Amino acid sequence: MQQCCGWMPAEQRPVAEIQGSLATMLEGSAAEVAQRCVAEGGFAGRSGADLAESDGLLVLIVGRPRSAHDSAPVTARALLARWQERGRALLGELHGPFALAVLDRRRRTLTLAIDRLGIHSLAFAVGPQGAVFATRADRVAAHPEVAAALSPQGLFHYLYFYQVPAPGTVFHGVEKLLPAEWVEIDACGGVARGFYWRLAYRDAPRHDFAAQRARFHGLLRESMTRARGEDAVAAFLSGGTDSSTVAGVLTELQGTPARTYSIGFAAEGFDEMEYARLAARHFGLDAREYYLTPDDVLATIPLIATTYDEPFANESAVSAYHCARLAAADGYRVMLGGDGGDEIFGGNERYAKQGVFELYAALPAPLRRGLIDPLAALPGMGAWWGGRKLQSYVRQARIPLPERMESYNFVHRQPLAEMFTADFLAAIDPEAPAALLRDPYNRAASDSYINRMLHLDLKFTLADNDLRKVSAMAAAAGVEVRYPLIDDAMVEFSGEVPPDWKVRRGYLRWFFKRALKGYLPDAIIDKSKHGFGLPFGVWVREHGPLRERVSDRLADSQRRGWLQPGYVERLRRAHEAEHATYFGKMLWVLVTLEEWLDAQPDRVVRLHD
Repeated sequence: MQQCCGWMPAEQRPVAEIQGSLATMLEGSAAEVAQRCVAEGGFAGRSGADLAESDGLLVLIVGRPRSAHDSAPVTARALLARWQERGRALLGELHGPFALAVLDRRRRTLTLAIDRLGIHSLAFAVGPQGAVFATRADRVAAHPEVAAALSPQGLFHYLYFYQVPAPGTVFHGVEKLLPAEWVEIDACGGVARGFYWRLAYRDAPRHDFAAQRARFHGLLRESMTRARGEDAVAAFLSGGTDSSTVAGVLTELQGTPARTYSIGFAAEGFDEMEYARLAARHFGLDAREYYLTPDDVLATIPLIATTYDEPFANESAVSAYHCARLAAADGYRVMLGGDGGDEIFGGNERYAKQGVFELYAALPAPLRRGLIDPLAALPGMGAWWGGRKLQSYVRQARIPLPERMESYNFVHRQPLAEMFTADFLAAIDPEAPAALLRDPYNRAASDSYINRMLHLDLKFTLADNDLRKVSAMAAAAGVEVRYPLIDDAMVEFSGEVPPDWKVRRGYLRWFFKRALKGYLPDAIIDKSKHGFGLPFGVWVREHGPLRERVSDRLADSQRRGWLQPGYVERLRRAHEAEHATYFGKMLWVLVTLEEWLDAQPDRVVRLHD
């Protein structure tokens, strides 16, 4: 996986000291770092990072940025020349996945930026000794001038969201860039930040579906052509609309059956291999299958802990890794993923669900206040099924978006004091997750709640979660993943699709599915959303070694002093006696946290005071 790091000291430091710090961050010797860095500026790159220097400017790029009218990647040297002319305004002209750092020695400024969708990431810290950055948050925390401890707030966000969303990290004083964000740091430690791009929502003409369908198909093939490049590529195949579309177009473009990889589970209710096989038959794919076992999960857990720079609890990381592992064993170094279609065209179940609650707000106020609310408040309404449903509906409908999207969050199942210890609660702001949700929701350039939820999910579901899940685990197998459905041109097109073409009277992805009618099998278009779910909770009940590993990690969690011992015990009992899958999710969250903590240096595993 491409990595880079850098340090802009507040004052001049010896070259050997800079090299030693960069070696610590990249986990290499100073001699190795010296061969791939511009030491005077404190920049270093590994595994394909591109460095250039001229006239007091240093430029470092990872990824594959391109200009609007050229599919060839922009090199660091070419970007340096354009930066001298355009400065930060150049960022709006860049497309594709990238992370960028520019050090201007004359102005004593460091500028950082990442791509529009957050496919690549950058973390940074600013202190009295200067500014430190890296593609991984743990590398920033490892710098001798940072030496960051764990952030209680970051841990709370992890337990709330199952990952640590940007701009925060699990390390105190270390931040991540948001998608399409730039950060400029000066020699005095001043930080300015902003966005160089924002998705424009402007409805295309509604009367000409055929024209919009043709645009979509044209963009789909252009995006796939760019993603494929000149490489031999394979594709993930879950059997859903996105991955099936990618596999079908790939076969069409290369003129031979696309090689695909699918994961199955020998667990009732989790396996959707039948849809992957349907897509394979329909497009004539060169399909490979693998059925995961509990032993595979047990063996992959430690790898997840060492792969991610922060605790990360999307259990589908196991499936992503084994798909990529199989592809790598067959000689593939690039795979195409279908991620992002839901977040730009309206495919997540909660979009339809929230529409039901939005009907309440659309009712005339006299009707709500004079009839519905008093009816829900009548004595005895909670004693029968219909009354309870009405009360639940009104209670949830009164919660504004986007907070309502987290109504069923595991953290909200009980008072916080029953889940967390008093000392831990004293160190956090429990309202911070809501503020994180409101930021991308309110930044959306649209009045439509559908578009606003999509804009939020571009950040939370895609950049913070799904892209990190797939990219990191594939990189652990030696594979690069590219995402044609979130090519910049396709994303911009999605902004023109009217909201009621995305979710139409509760029907998800109306435009996307109708545009692909006749291209995909009807059974795939009409199937309910599933994805690479993992039967972890079920297997913990059935598989002795996995159950033992979970038990050991829960005991470790209880000793931390962050969670109430009674909470962990209640969770364990609920998993055994009630819903294995539902409660197994939080077991996975706690287990992966403990595995990640166990893989960290001792200096890290302490809370910041």
